[in-house]
Amino acid sequence: MAPIINLEGKVGLITGIANEKSISTGVAEACAQAGATLIVTYQNEKTRAFIEPVIHRLGIKDVFLLDVTQPETMDTAFAEIEARYGKLDFALHSMAFAKRDDLHGRVVDTSPDGFALAMDVSTHSFIRLARKAEPLLEKAGGGALVTMTYLGSEKVIPNYGVMGLCKAALEAATRYLAAELGAKNIRVNAVSPGPLMTRAASGIAGFDGLMAAAVERSPMHRLVTPEDIGALTAFLVSDAGKLVSGGVHFVDAGYNIMG
Repeated sequence: MAPIINLEGKVGLITGIANEKSISTGVAEACAQAGATLIVTYQNEKTRAFIEPVIHRLGIKDVFLLDVTQPETMDTAFAEIEARYGKLDFALHSMAFAKRDDLHGRVVDTSPDGFALAMDVSTHSFIRLARKAEPLLEKAGGGALVTMTYLGSEKVIPNYGVMGLCKAALEAATRYLAAELGAKNIRVNAVSPGPLMTRAASGIAGFDGLMAAAVERSPMHRLVTPEDIGALTAFLVSDAGKLVSGGVHFVDAGYNIMG
């Protein structure tokens, strides 16, 4: 009997790997273990050095530059995917950015340019990725898009500032994309992990306190790991999740249910 999560023969795009501890690393590991052929992107030459250990360990051959603030890099990456594979079965969007002052400051004080930058990188980049992926997913007979969100989209999290607004918009985008692309057998979902220490999280003041609170208050009294997030994402992009679309799926030991 074949395993429930089987990605043999599927081609997947993984964005957002920063180092061995990244959420995207856990997703790449789970998908590779399930048999997927993976394509990985990096933001610039400086960041590529940090992802080399992941690339080599997982035996990933295709590594493309993709900086969402430079539209031509997304054009080039997807042109390469089409030339090499002629299709795409799934793609992970895992990227977000806000200026430090906008992240830690009051939302009411957010600068226009800071708001626009945060929303563009953290939210609209998912829409652009979906638009580029759509024809390749169609050629595969359908597929899956997954993005990463956080509880700050619906609850006020200290020092999360404008990113909470970006994640709320990202979740709304997930629903609208799912509605628009569903007729083409393309599923769109968001995964909402509990707090865990990544390079991105290290930029949020007081994040150690958020992790301690998650352990204390979650029903299972545990922190999530990149492997836990990877397992859920691999399910969502596999045929086992073929009718799951438009949702925000928590993997946080139940923390999000607590009042």
